[in-house]
Amino acid sequence: MNSQNYDVVIIGAGPSGACAGALLAQAGKRVLCVERGHFPRFSIGESLLPHSMEFLAEAGLLEALETQAAELGFQFKNGAAFLKNGHRTEFDFTRKTSAGPGTTFQVKRAPFDQLLANAAEAQGVDICYGLEVIAFSYPSLTEVQLTVRNEAGEVSTLNCRFVLDGSGFGRVLPKLLQLETPSGFPVRQACFCHIRDGITDPEFDRNKILITVHPTQHDVWYWLIPFSDGTASLGVVGATTRFDEFDSPADSLWQKVADESDLSALLVNAEAINDVRSLVGYSANVGALAGDRYALLGNAGEFLDPVFSSGVTIALRSASTAVPLVLQHLAGEAVDWDRQYTIPLRKGINTFRQFVEAWYDGRFQNIIFSDQRQDHISQMISSILAGYAWDETNPFVADTPRRLKTLSEICAT
Repeated sequence: MNSQNYDVVIIGAGPSGACAGALLAQAGKRVLCVERGHFPRFSIGESLLPHSMEFLAEAGLLEALETQAAELGFQFKNGAAFLKNGHRTEFDFTRKTSAGPGTTFQVKRAPFDQLLANAAEAQGVDICYGLEVIAFSYPSLTEVQLTVRNEAGEVSTLNCRFVLDGSGFGRVLPKLLQLETPSGFPVRQACFCHIRDGITDPEFDRNKILITVHPTQHDVWYWLIPFSDGTASLGVVGATTRFDEFDSPADSLWQKVADESDLSALLVNAEAINDVRSLVGYSANVGALAGDRYALLGNAGEFLDPVFSSGVTIALRSASTAVPLVLQHLAGEAVDWDRQYTIPLRKGINTFRQFVEAWYDGRFQNIIFSDQRQDHISQMISSILAGYAWDETNPFVADTPRRLKTLSEICAT
């Protein structure tokens, strides 16, 4: 491949890359996505939040999702259910205080990411698979140059006026530009696979993700994400020390499931349909989300934790927020990336962060399993769990630390 010129090059063709690419293509820009892997490929982050539907619609990607959801086994989702020591509770995302969609889908990420990438290509985005970015430089005052390597080992260059990094856990620019900083979260591990769930319990609600707390280790939890074809995604998450006694990710997952009697009874007929995988130390952060002619999207900038399924929503929100600013830059207008991108994006991320911290230290578990739950407060919390962590009309967004502290103290009495 010879040197080629684009308005924008996007690293990664996952949800943030596809969304950003589609938005830029709609604006008439020449866009290239470079993706190191090949689609379809396995990924976690399968339980979408309703807020993400707004960004898919904005990018012209929602119709493809809604049209193909049934044939791909995607499951309609309207909320989240929680289980702890036999105590069940749930949140209905259609009962929330924030405006916007209240339903979404639980998706298999391999076909989901492929679907979005194909829909972005249909809008004019070029996607090159099997292409790894290995260097980033500034050849002039207006251009960025990416050095890329294909699977045959051949090296070439791409010139553009702006780069968006949607590389997810690959975190290409954070590594190349030494932007990474500690996440502040303890090192945790997730062990997961897809199963043919065999669930026969008539009370089980496939329209909700089920989050179950370990009966004695309250910092360990399980996800069960049902799909519409009788399969599901199953995972367990905890500090790495919680898995030291096990010989393999499969042992970690199934032994932990056996610890929880209600979950193991629900999954008594379950069969794994792929190998159990493990992800360790996934939480990450960076010193800056944007710099000279580049910006980071989604997990490339920051990944918190899978407990509230915020990853794809943050990825899509970051694309929606960044693209108008990229267009300003391409038009020769000044952009204050800190004020216009980093600060507003991190407001919602920090809301999610504080709820994640409260989950692991037990405060949020006390809140959601409390017998004192009031409907209006539940609707405010439901809004955040549905992804509306940027809605500052919600007191639990506008003043998260104080509200969580006060509510957890009330629920503890």
